[in-house]
Amino acid sequence: MSALHFPPVAHPQQDPAAFLRHLYAVAVQRAQPLHSMAAVLPQPPSSPRGRTVVLGAGKAAGAMAHALEALWPRDQPLSGLVVTRYGHTPPWPAELAGQPPRIEVVEASHPVPDEAGVNAALRMLDLAATLGPDDLALCLISGGGSAVLCAPCEGLSLQDKQRVNQQLLERGANIGEMNTLRKHLSRVKGGRLAMACGAARVVTLAISDVPGDDPAVIASGPTVPDATTCADALAVVERYRIDLPEAVLAQLQSGALESPKPTDPAFQRHALHLIATPQQSLEAAAEVARAAGLNTYVLSDEMEGESREVGKVHAALGRAAARGLGPFQKPCVILSGGETTVTLRPRQPGEPKGRGGRAGEFCLGLAEALQGQPGVWGLAADTDGIDGVEDNAGAQVAPDTLARAEALGLKLGACMARNDACGFFEPLGDLVVTGPTHTNVNDFRAILVL
Repeated sequence: MSALHFPPVAHPQQDPAAFLRHLYAVAVQRAQPLHSMAAVLPQPPSSPRGRTVVLGAGKAAGAMAHALEALWPRDQPLSGLVVTRYGHTPPWPAELAGQPPRIEVVEASHPVPDEAGVNAALRMLDLAATLGPDDLALCLISGGGSAVLCAPCEGLSLQDKQRVNQQLLERGANIGEMNTLRKHLSRVKGGRLAMACGAARVVTLAISDVPGDDPAVIASGPTVPDATTCADALAVVERYRIDLPEAVLAQLQSGALESPKPTDPAFQRHALHLIATPQQSLEAAAEVARAAGLNTYVLSDEMEGESREVGKVHAALGRAAARGLGPFQKPCVILSGGETTVTLRPRQPGEPKGRGGRAGEFCLGLAEALQGQPGVWGLAADTDGIDGVEDNAGAQVAPDTLARAEALGLKLGACMARNDACGFFEPLGDLVVTGPTHTNVNDFRAILVL
């Protein structure tokens, strides 16, 4: 827990697929919260009456809580509650063996919220209400917090909120659009958790999983002011034809659900530190690739768009480099991050439901566009270890992917038509399976050209 640990690196020429998996592991390790939390920890409350109360949510919240447990002095009061995704609480650190936890970690559903997430949010609001001017609210926020921390606004039931989330996911809304609407339908998002802390000092430590690292977008910004408006939320409702109860729609239209804004003086005592970002993870992987003798290019940590189409763009870059064309000189690695989207295609009667997420969908588009290009390998995986709702992080593509698929009778086009990345890559043995990584800095993509 105290130091970065990377698996042995395979030489890119000897085992390209293993080398790409190593780059992914490096990116994930760089985003582990312990490595950068110590430098930004606030001072404990100066008043002897002051308490430090931890509030947190997201896929990395459990690991962040454990890191804080290890770093916060044992003689200083510490308590609180964080909520993470089911199965994403890491084992209790060996360094803390025999010491009881001071921060409670609970779990809830992601990406569609459930009653456990509602209970966690209401408990946090109750904790926040106990804070006074001598206290410190130390907030641990990471991606995934939007779903696991759920307190619907008045007039909106949990079932309504679940339906809204599902519609946003199925209709291809990007993370910014999703969170704009979520913030205006919540009692805890869009700065409302921070406002509930009253006169207490609020310090947020965040792990970014969003393009541009906007803290107001990470987990729908429960502890930071929100510049979006009810009008912006209404635009998302109209664009994606989201069903809302009439009473809630009327509240949006009247502005009654407006969120706290950056001009609110309540935020003057608040501070925020990003302790891990997608760009940092990409740069860590790039450093390892350069050390292996590869020309290394980081495209961007903010890439968005339809996953399979982004895969086709990466394929075009890889094909050009393999043929000695374009700006990228082989041998090379092309890296990118960001959060793409998947628009689910309607299923035909009797057609099996597709399985997969953004990373797998990217790899479907990549494989289709590469068409077995010699000398090009690819990997895409979510840094939280879970692609969509499946148990894999993503998938890999090799020059022989299509040939091996044909030998097994797998039809790439049919799998793409039903968004079935797992149905294509699982029989090939090309899924990337890690289990929960206890962090989350969005998607990691690497194209290796030899």
